[in-house]
Amino acid sequence: MIIPVRCFTCGKVVGQLWEDYQKHIEKGDESGKALTELGLKRYCCRQLFLGHVDLLKEVSQFKP
Repeated sequence: MIIPVRCFTCGKVVGQLWEDYQKHIEKGDESGKALTELGLKRYCCRQLFLGHVDLLKEVSQFKP
């Protein structure tokens, strides 16, 4: 739903990089190249971005 602030495995702070990653993807960069430019070298941090599905807009439509 929301990108985690820290990597679950290594604890590196990655939450602030999500918007920059989205900008790279919108420009047409490859995912691997974008992640490398953002400084994400460990596979545990990279999988957070590659496996993330942004569902916040769909979930926010429902009211409790």
